[in-house]
Amino acid sequence: MRYMTVIALCMALGVSGSSLAAEEHALLTSPLTSVHDRQLQAVTVTYAPGQASAAHRHGGDAFVYVLSGHIRSQVGSDAVRTYGPGESWFEPMGAHHVVSGNASATEPATMLVVFVAAPSATLTVWDHPKTP
Repeated sequence: MRYMTVIALCMALGVSGSSLAAEEHALLTSPLTSVHDRQLQAVTVTYAPGQASAAHRHGGDAFVYVLSGHIRSQVGSDAVRTYGPGESWFEPMGAHHVVSGNASATEPATMLVVFVAAPSATLTVWDHPKTP
C-alpha cells in the first residue's frame, strides 16, 4: 500500500510543459490516532526552473508549505498568487487547483505537501483536456 501511495503522490505532482520530472520525496505516512480512518502523508516536491503541474483536485485535504524558491498557485476562483519560503496555503478536499508551478525560470522551488485523507483515497485526480 505504501508503494501505491508514493506512486499516487508522484502522479499527483506530475509535470506539464517540461521534459524534466518533478523531484518528489515521500517523508511520512502515519495513521491519525484521534481521527478514525484518516492518515497523514507528507512529501517534498521540487519543481525545476519553469516547471509546472497540470490542473487537478485532491481526494484529501492538503497543507502546502514553501521551503525554498517561489511557487505560483491558484486554487478555485482565487487569484493566482506567488508564495515564497515560509509561506503556506490550504487546499480543501476536492478544491480545483488550476495553477501550480515554479515561478522562476532560473531557480528550483521546493514545497512540503501534507495530505490528510482516507488510506484508500485517490490523492490526485487530473483534469482531462477536452478532445475536439
